[in-house]
Amino acid sequence: MTQLSLNQANLIIIEALKAARSANYEPMSVIVLDASGHIMAFNREDGASMFRFNVAQGKAWGAIGMGCSSRALAERAKENPNFFVTLAATADGKFLPQPGAVLIKDASGNILGSVGASGGTGDEDEIICTAGVLACGLTTD
Repeated sequence: MTQLSLNQANLIIIEALKAARSANYEPMSVIVLDASGHIMAFNREDGASMFRFNVAQGKAWGAIGMGCSSRALAERAKENPNFFVTLAATADGKFLPQPGAVLIKDASGNILGSVGASGGTGDEDEIICTAGVLACGLTTD
């Protein structure tokens, strides 16, 4: 199975932030995690608040941990809120089922990691994450 490289992780972030600037979104933070949920790369734009790291990480960590986008997790949480509250508690607060993170997959569909963003709306965060992954020649969920 292929592994995500540091160069790919950095390129995903660069391209995600480029997409955010092109769309004139608020200042963003973007994080890339490997398939085990470890931080590979992170960047916070000037003006992004201090909470952006934790929010982006929580979205990306939930996505990689549950094997689907954070948008899908947000939908699932509506139907079973107690489970998701408990899951967030057992994850020491690192689990955030809100739109704004996607899986990073290779051409064969293998999960290589996840990317999460924070700073805009959940939709905006997800848009830039997807843009970063696709610009790197990889796919999302």
